[in-house]
Amino acid sequence: MIKYNLKCNNNHEFESWFSESKEFEKLKNKKLLECIFCGSNKIQKNIMSPNVVNVDRETLNLDSKGHKDFNEIKKELKKIKKFVENNFKYVGNKFSQEVKDIHYNNKKEKNIYGTTTLKERQELKEEGIELTTIPWIDEEN
Repeated sequence: MIKYNLKCNNNHEFESWFSESKEFEKLKNKKLLECIFCGSNKIQKNIMSPNVVNVDRETLNLDSKGHKDFNEIKKELKKIKKFVENNFKYVGNKFSQEVKDIHYNNKKEKNIYGTTTLKERQELKEEGIELTTIPWIDEEN
């Protein structure tokens, strides 16, 4: 199951669960999605960040000081990097403009990743666009 933040063409925002990521596109293409507030079937995925759930130390493999083993962290970051590379389009240093185009519905909704400057991140935040920063590690290091 996957939860998406959705937005209609009237700027109503709501959440919905789907059995898999492809299901959203299938339902959208068949015009089976509609806004819970106004009934519009012009629905887009809204920019969202992952949900973080609290779990106990044992589940996270933490030591007695609450620290995680460096190799565990590296392994998890590699998994995240691989997921992003396989499921998102790399837009490089054009990320700021691309995410604005998506946010303001000038472009079709898509998953993207890239780089921004501190100034660009601050500008995006001021415009109400939230980002998630992921530590990007080299495969060799």
